[in-house]
This record gives sequence, structure tokens and C-alpha cells, in this order.
Amino acid sequence: MITITNLSKKYNENVVLDIPELTIQAGESFGLVGNNGAGKTTMFRLILDLIEATTGEVSIDGEPVARRDEWKTFVGSFLDEGFLIDYLTPDEYFAFVGKLYGKSEGDITAFTDKMADFFNGEVAGNKKLIRELSKGNQKKTGIAAALLCDPKILILDEPFTALDPSSQIRLKRLLNELQETQNTTMLISSHDLNHVTEVCKRTVVLEKGKVVRDIATSVDTLKELESYFAV
Repeated sequence: MITITNLSKKYNENVVLDIPELTIQAGESFGLVGNNGAGKTTMFRLILDLIEATTGEVSIDGEPVARRDEWKTFVGSFLDEGFLIDYLTPDEYFAFVGKLYGKSEGDITAFTDKMADFFNGEVAGNKKLIRELSKGNQKKTGIAAALLCDPKILILDEPFTALDPSSQIRLKRLLNELQETQNTTMLISSHDLNHVTEVCKRTVVLEKGKVVRDIATSVDTLKELESYFAV
């Protein structure tokens, strides 16, 4: 379970995030949507202890994440290309990440084989450096690395951006399978409302750093979100 309490982030006098209370249950698929500057990435960076909160805290299973490492063994994340080591090939990067999580060479090979459909022959076995890959294949590399630790919690910021339509469909299938077979807690942000409602059973709308909608996904959710953002 992820619990947010009195969490805020200011840059000078500009409040970019202000969430008094928010709880994400274990096994929940949680979508985060909002216009540019709404605070989505800031929220994810605070959850991952990548930036320091102005006030409040984030806790996982009752333990604060700030300046602690225990939770990192079961949380997989990919927010942007800054997470990648771009002078490695994808296979070298998977080997590096796998060693961090105690994976054997056989484990890593089995994982990349399992991801073959998502990779579509363009990532594993590619001799190009990550920085030489297309944005879409960089995104695939980062998402795959986030899954390599068999995460109990998965956090992805705009995972569908830069992916071609076929890869978007494969990613949605992959995320839904994780939810159904492993009960993975997923936090996913996206500008595409359709993707969020297809993958997430709960959607939170951020506006100027504040939670303004908290919606359980139903057949009407997409229309409700479209109506909200059309104003």
C-alpha cells in the first residue's frame, strides 16, 4: 500500500503539488491524468524519493520512503530517458539492472525471451547503443528494465508516448496481464485518456497540483474525463 500524507512541493513560492491525503491499495491499477504542469511527474518523483518534499511524506507498507532503500528492491519504475545508461546496448543494460536485483544470466535471458512480443525484434539482441535507438525503442528498454525485478509496485510516467500503435496495444496487454496474474500495484500517468481507462481501474485527475477527481473506472469514465478536459 502507498500512502500520501500532507504532501506538497514548492519551487520558490510556486506550489506544484499539494495532496493532503491519498491512498493506493496493494494490487490497485492507478491512473494519473492532467494537463501539462499539473504535477503528475512531480508526484511520481516524490513517491520514488527522487526529489525532497516541502511538507509531508510518502510511505509504502507503513514505512516512509524518504532516505530509505528497503522498498527499492520491489519497486520498478521508468519516468524518462534519464533512467537509462545510454552508452550501453539494451542487453548490456538489462545485464546491469539484473545484477542489481540478483538475477542470473539465465533469469535475464528468460525475461528477454518473455518480452519478445513487446520488443518486436527491435530491442534485445540489438547491437546499437541505447542512445542510438529510436525514442520508442528507448521507451521499450526502460519499461522492460522496470519489470526486470518482478516488481510488487510498478510506476510508469507516460509509457505510451513515442510507441507505435502496435507497441501501445502490446503494452496494454502486458500491463493487464501483470494486473491479472501477479496482482502488481501499478501507477501509470498518461495524456491519453483512452489508454488510462483501458488499463487502470481507478483514475485520479490532477489540476495545478491538486486532486480534483478520483474516479473508479466504469463504462462512463472515458466520457466523464473527456467532458472534464473539454471545458
